[in-house]
Amino acid sequence: MGLGAFAAVCCAIPLLISLLVVRVAYVLCCSGLPPSKPHAAGLRCLIVLGSGGHTAEMMNILTEIQKDRFTPRYYVAALTDNMSLQKAQVYEKSLIQGDREKIIEDAKFMRIYRSREVGQSYITSIGTTLLAVLHAMWLIIRIRPQVIFCNGPRTCIPLCASAFILKVLGLGWSSIFYIESIARVKKLSLSGLLLYKLRLADQFFVQWPQLQQKYPRAQCAGRLM
Repeated sequence: MGLGAFAAVCCAIPLLISLLVVRVAYVLCCSGLPPSKPHAAGLRCLIVLGSGGHTAEMMNILTEIQKDRFTPRYYVAALTDNMSLQKAQVYEKSLIQGDREKIIEDAKFMRIYRSREVGQSYITSIGTTLLAVLHAMWLIIRIRPQVIFCNGPRTCIPLCASAFILKVLGLGWSSIFYIESIARVKKLSLSGLLLYKLRLADQFFVQWPQLQQKYPRAQCAGRLM
């Protein structure tokens, strides 16, 4: 590499970094704002499910949304989660009127690798975390969700991070709605804390007023269960 090429590279790197900083600032400023153009058709919706009470809470939240506005719906759960997608399938079947054998066309059910299983060593979790991030990026690129609903499972972190990266790169725009679990009364979960501190969520909701006072950028939605 000649001196001229080396000098060009040295000049280009600060320019690219500046453009990246400006783009990140733009995305953060636009996050949470209503879309400039209303969508006539349904919005592709990614719904992140989790083991324990996360799926039950999410199913309860979904009963309150306008189903026709959020379609198609993509349900995502961890690869080792054997119950969440079954609950989502039961919920979607309950929405079908008339023929109970009708194929659910507005719902898709998908799985994602976990970053770390319970009891897994931190050394081996490095490889599984990398795999989960790559898989999450592939899912986000494939689905191109316009709306993401999540409420605490750690599987939402690589998905939301991937969606944010696509925003910065200008390859897609996903509005991320995070609803903290009702079990979190005094402090946020790890997932919630990361999304709050990194400002990845467009709208951040908690269910207890004392939690909203501690995290002022959050909105108190009241108890949803």
